[in-house]
Amino acid sequence: MEAFFVSTGIVALAEIGDKTQLLAFLLAAKFRRPLPIVLAIFVATIANHAFAAAIGTWITTMLGPEVLRWVLGVSFILMAGWTLIPDKLDEDDTKLAKYGVFMTTLIAFFLAEMGDKTQVATVALAAQFHSFVWVVAGTTFGMMLANAPAVYFGDKIADRMPVKIVHRIAAAIFAILGVATLLGAGARFGV
Repeated sequence: MEAFFVSTGIVALAEIGDKTQLLAFLLAAKFRRPLPIVLAIFVATIANHAFAAAIGTWITTMLGPEVLRWVLGVSFILMAGWTLIPDKLDEDDTKLAKYGVFMTTLIAFFLAEMGDKTQVATVALAAQFHSFVWVVAGTTFGMMLANAPAVYFGDKIADRMPVKIVHRIAAAIFAILGVATLLGAGARFGV
């Protein structure tokens, strides 16, 4: 369950102000049909994060514990820095409207999430915890915690959310995970 809770918290915090959350706000404003948008975000996230967790799990079979510890520790620290960089929404992420609400959201969200902070975090978390199912469940739940309210209440909460503070908290958590991993905190997980 630790993998689930850590994955949920990290992704929920990292997603605040992220490109995919900006996309969720935009899609909600454009289509004004929250249910198919939220369902498509859910499906896209499961597919994307299952792929990322599979890579993270595979990495653990390719690297020895000492190398993996360093790779993960440095990756978490780099994620801390990346989290502090504000995201921008690409114009290409919003040009799919001809496919309808669900498919547009599914395609746009899946593509926007490729190489995104939360996908990279999912790779690292799966490698850290050796728990494909709990990491995917946690990261997906974290994405939904951040994006479902954005879709349903975006216009009411967008201006009230302290994005810089949330990013700093997420960066601090990534940094702590990185340092703890480098110091051997993941030893019980084989890292």
